[in-house]
Amino acid sequence: MAGNDVKVLGAWPSPYVMRPRIALNIKSVAYDILEEQFGSKSELLLKSNPVYKKIPVLIHDGKPISESLIIVQYIDEVWNSGPSILPSDPYDRAIARFWATYIDDKWFPAMRGIAAAQGEDAQKAAMEPVVEGLVLLEDAFKSCSKGKKFFGGNKIGYLDIALGCFLGWMRVTEKMNNIKLLDEAKTPGLYKWAEDFCADSAVKDVMPATDKLAEAAKVILAKSRAQASS
Repeated sequence: MAGNDVKVLGAWPSPYVMRPRIALNIKSVAYDILEEQFGSKSELLLKSNPVYKKIPVLIHDGKPISESLIIVQYIDEVWNSGPSILPSDPYDRAIARFWATYIDDKWFPAMRGIAAAQGEDAQKAAMEPVVEGLVLLEDAFKSCSKGKKFFGGNKIGYLDIALGCFLGWMRVTEKMNNIKLLDEAKTPGLYKWAEDFCADSAVKDVMPATDKLAEAAKVILAKSRAQASS
């Protein structure tokens, strides 16, 4: 039986921090959230993740594990009596990891670029790779879900967590820029998936409200711009 001294070092607005929290909820593992403040790094964070100095960090029985997707895999392996998060089939597992890497390396950075776009033409250009990516992910959803509710089938799995953690920020991006990214006509599968994901018991208590997240986004954006101009 795995030990249950579990802490998540993170900040509530961070989509990456949502990942281990959802995974722990799926496994019904009790944990404490240790809140980090944006713009500062606690001694515990610097000690726990001296390489990247970033959240999230999972601290399990005093041992730190860093990087959100690695943490999710760790949780799946340690608490193996609960529902599986990663697919059991090696090919399906490889495909899920491929798309998760694409989301982190290509798609989400592109979405973050929308906030920096100045003017209508720049915004339209910034939106293109994001929307194109969602169309690709729509096809991936059809393939991975095999007609079921989630990428992982009947229950939330690895790829659901990898993409779903960004839904709050996608809504904030839509709200703050008066745009539509997740379109029911273009990506009907993902549109319904997003509703199901946010309503799931493992997710609904850790998914930030859009208005609250939008206020946090304004603060983060202002600080980032101040740092860039200084």
